[in-house]
Amino acid sequence: MTVWKAGLQIRNQDWNNCEKIGSFGAMNRIDRLSAILIQLQSRRTVRAQDIAGRFEISLRTVYRDIKSLEEAGIPIIGEAGVGYSLTDGYRLPPVMFTREEAIAFITAEKLVVGLTDTTNGNSYSSALYKIRAVLKTADKDHLEHLDDRIEFLKATHAPELRADHNPMQTILSAIAGKNVMQLNYFAYYRQTHTHRLIEPIGVFYLDNYWHLIAYCRERKAYRDFRFDRITEISLLAELYADCHPSLKNYLRDMFKDIKLQEVIIKVDKEAYPYIGQQKYYYGYIGENQVSDGVEIQFLTNSLDWFARWFITFADHAVVLQPKELLIRVEDIFNGIAKKMANK
Repeated sequence: MTVWKAGLQIRNQDWNNCEKIGSFGAMNRIDRLSAILIQLQSRRTVRAQDIAGRFEISLRTVYRDIKSLEEAGIPIIGEAGVGYSLTDGYRLPPVMFTREEAIAFITAEKLVVGLTDTTNGNSYSSALYKIRAVLKTADKDHLEHLDDRIEFLKATHAPELRADHNPMQTILSAIAGKNVMQLNYFAYYRQTHTHRLIEPIGVFYLDNYWHLIAYCRERKAYRDFRFDRITEISLLAELYADCHPSLKNYLRDMFKDIKLQEVIIKVDKEAYPYIGQQKYYYGYIGENQVSDGVEIQFLTNSLDWFARWFITFADHAVVLQPKELLIRVEDIFNGIAKKMANK
């Protein structure tokens, strides 16, 4: 495997020095050095701990590998407590992808197109064409054969972002440059349009929607803005201080206090197929076949929400636990009966 031009000299005995590298499988040292060099080019700075974690090797092995790269003439800058980086202007010659890596790209494309909006899916597909362009002819033929054999069925209710109204690139530019943004936002519950000045932190995809997490100057708090409710957004020249938590830490804190309650219901065998994919939207975690039906387990953060869904097939199912869910279902039925009686 040749990743850079002649000049990287590694002793022959090192080539057979194989280590167990987690998802990378058995990787010899020359391949690992190639991968480390690509990793160094992919970021401004890479910590030794990140390299060790990726390849499941010790820090001592990382230091030895970095030294080998330096001895081979690779211009690496190391700063204690910060990490390693390549000298500005240094670039690798074109990288060749393995067949396995190319297949992984094809699979990822199906997921991106199926799980996200059309604009994002088209951008990923465009990038994949460039990847295909550098593959060997045999690998191109192999992928062409597989392309039609991998599918992801997109949910029919997934929202689409219009190509002329996709704020993703504007938001990502603001995050990278630490620019303040102004946006007009439609607050669904209040049914009002509001104007905000925000300091963006990051974006994530959940339940068929893109979300922007940002510090709202008007509310003086962090807020979650759904992309489909942003009517206008623009990037300002004003910069904000980088004093906000990372997106990962924010999401971890946001969900840690959500209390989930276990629910078990039993559905008649003849009715079970009609539940279909709906169960995944109500906290589905597993199921067991029993003699007179299917027992399904859920974790939900709203018994009321679950009860109203359960009512849609309640004549073909029973609540096994918790008792509170059964009481809530009965209350809803009683409320319906009372309204019907008053007509």
